[in-house]
Amino acid sequence: MTGYGRGEAADGERRVIVEIKSVNNRYCDIQTRLPRSLAGLESRVREQIGQRVTRGKIDVFISMDDHSSDAGRVHCDLGLAHAYADALRQIAQQENIPDGLNAALIARFNDVIQTEQAEVPLDAVNDLLADALHAALDMLCRMRQTEGARLNEDIRQRTVTLETLRVEIARRAPQVVSAYRTRLFERIRELLGNQAEELVGRERLATEVALFADKCAIDEEIVRLHSHLIQLRDTVSLGEPVGKKLDFLVQEINREVNTIGSKANDLDLINQVVAMKSEVEKIREQVQNLE
Repeated sequence: MTGYGRGEAADGERRVIVEIKSVNNRYCDIQTRLPRSLAGLESRVREQIGQRVTRGKIDVFISMDDHSSDAGRVHCDLGLAHAYADALRQIAQQENIPDGLNAALIARFNDVIQTEQAEVPLDAVNDLLADALHAALDMLCRMRQTEGARLNEDIRQRTVTLETLRVEIARRAPQVVSAYRTRLFERIRELLGNQAEELVGRERLATEVALFADKCAIDEEIVRLHSHLIQLRDTVSLGEPVGKKLDFLVQEINREVNTIGSKANDLDLINQVVAMKSEVEKIREQVQNLE
């Protein structure tokens, strides 16, 4: 599911800012971007996110403002400064111009003055990072829950549609055999006329009808499909991560619908199966977005 969260925490010297973005993904893929000084806390960040998010592509951006007295150090390369000064004096003597040397001039040359970021004591920022991350996750989860509620309602409505189509298929299935029997008798009469009963016995016709009925029987598939739809409806109402379980259920529902379609020997049944496959595919797309 998609979502965004931001949190920050600060004390008198440091401020930590955490931003989290999530997009749809079947798996939990966490990508972190944080300052090198906080690299030692990356595993804790991943662990804390994994405790609350189980699905989605998660991008985490962490920054820190450090205003402590030991946040950075300034280093002067005296040897390089001396070399620059000698070079300037040589130029001045060679060209017979005043050298105008001063510290400010030399300091402007590359690498004479260098700043180094001091190592941040991780214990000093661990609590700040945890608080900021917690606030960001709270915001992210609220947005994901809102989206999840909408997806939940959409899946429930489509489940009702599937159940309606299942009932129609169950009602139509027995009529398929009866219609086949009628068509078979009529076809034989058209081909053989008055000699139909003499050439093709009633037992033979009954056997053909029984074989057809066995071949296109979908009673078991209808019963299993009904069970899967009940589980689908109940599962989306659970207050816990159900995405992977729904993945399995949708696969089983799709399997039963495909089997019914392969056995269908009736235009009305085929049309209903096509409608069901369309609904199942839409549910599958939504389930991939659910946690």
